[in-house]
Amino acid sequence: MTGDLSTKGYELSTRIGEALVGEMPELAHIDIAIGQEGSPFETAFLTALSTPRKGHTGLLAILAPNYAVKPATLMVNKVTIRNEAQAELMFGPVQAAIAKAVLDCVHEEVIPASIVDELMIIASVYIHASASDKQKLYDNNYEATRSAIRNAMQKKPSIEELLAKKDTLVHPLM
Repeated sequence: MTGDLSTKGYELSTRIGEALVGEMPELAHIDIAIGQEGSPFETAFLTALSTPRKGHTGLLAILAPNYAVKPATLMVNKVTIRNEAQAELMFGPVQAAIAKAVLDCVHEEVIPASIVDELMIIASVYIHASASDKQKLYDNNYEATRSAIRNAMQKKPSIEELLAKKDTLVHPLM
């Protein structure tokens, strides 16, 4: 492992978070996995980055060309990118939103700045085939990414909350 997080006073196992924001077709559904460099998580990250499939190409979250965010963040799409318009949304407003959300989480100390070089993030991203409003996509993916990272780092929801709400919550797409 590149760095031992315990020597920096921080213990981190792989963290998982999720968030859904907005309405169709600009709905943002982000699944986040955060893990350590030098662990099996890094192998998964690099495998996803280096083995693109038709319609499913992993890409790094960048603030602008030559400015990949820290922690290194890999975006993978949940649905097949079928045309240039969908690809432009992924490589444009969605990528920008995710990059900004990751950096804001570091700035807000949700992710400690002292360990960004030892962490990696995989963001699983949903883009509806008929999405078109770039600003809504940006706003929704920004909020969903921030929420998913917060949920992951804070290990939310707790099992107690899940059990208390399991019979009353309704999935929004049901």
